[in-house]
Amino acid sequence: MTRQDLLKKLGNKKLTDMFERMFEIRTFEEKIQFLFLEGKMPGTIHQYIGMEACAVGVCSALKEGDIIGSTHRPHGHAIARGIPSREIMAELYGKTTGCCKGKGGSMHIGDIKKGMLPAIAIVGGNIPVVMGMALAFKLKGEDRVAVSFFGDGASNEGAFHEALNMASVYEVPAVFVCENNLYGASTSIKKVLKIENIADRASSYGMQGMIADGMDVLDVYDKASKVVGDARSGKGPTLLELKTFRYCGHSRRDPSNYIPKEEKQSWKKKDPILNFERVLLEEKIIDKSGIKELKDKIDKKIEEAIEFAQNGPEPKPEDTYSDFYVNMEVPR
Repeated sequence: MTRQDLLKKLGNKKLTDMFERMFEIRTFEEKIQFLFLEGKMPGTIHQYIGMEACAVGVCSALKEGDIIGSTHRPHGHAIARGIPSREIMAELYGKTTGCCKGKGGSMHIGDIKKGMLPAIAIVGGNIPVVMGMALAFKLKGEDRVAVSFFGDGASNEGAFHEALNMASVYEVPAVFVCENNLYGASTSIKKVLKIENIADRASSYGMQGMIADGMDVLDVYDKASKVVGDARSGKGPTLLELKTFRYCGHSRRDPSNYIPKEEKQSWKKKDPILNFERVLLEEKIIDKSGIKELKDKIDKKIEEAIEFAQNGPEPKPEDTYSDFYVNMEVPR
């Protein structure tokens, strides 16, 4: 689909909503970075700065009943899937008003009612779980798609290969989204892979492989829409590789000195938010005053989320013993 056709298909409202969601992710991540540096937030974080187009592009292609699985870097996925930033912020503070009642923290954010499994921090851990959910959707005849987000490092895990093979054999409605940001923690992908594209591995399992520019939300949305549609219509799973880059270290204490300065500068020229903003302005979808109004709204929203989280109730000792099990009917 051409860029103009895509813009027309999405329409002004959805385009501005996508930009707003991307800017919300960036603002959220930048604010919590300072909160951690100031010692005001417990635990640790793995940030999504620079990768916003991936989460927003894919999640914008999903329907309400669809499910995503995430990783140790889940904030962007959660916001893109529609979990309120105040609930995510409260979760980071370990408050009972958090999306997981303060029991998950940064690496286990999620809300199944909003279409997101609580994130699984084990590298590659959500891939077979998402495959199983997609199989369940197929067996139950439900019009739903399951999406697994994971990084380039996870593509070398056994769980990746087992899940993709099984997904292909059973032709489940799943999309496996590899956010290839070129570094698994501090290790360059060039040191652990002999192939240029992770998407090329799809052919080993007889499934479709596709690549999108992970710094271009429109390209991500275009490719994601196609493969999600394929999964929904019974054409089986796809391995979708998003070529992207994180502008921060692996975790909050990582200065990312292992990444050459020239490489960082090159990728920052492809900033997904600045470039999408330029498109919206050039196409007169929004003007500069509209951009400022939107950004001011998000700044206020995140500040209110911080206040909500900091003033929220702490969990009680007895809360440790709740939410262990879910009452459910087991088919016999």
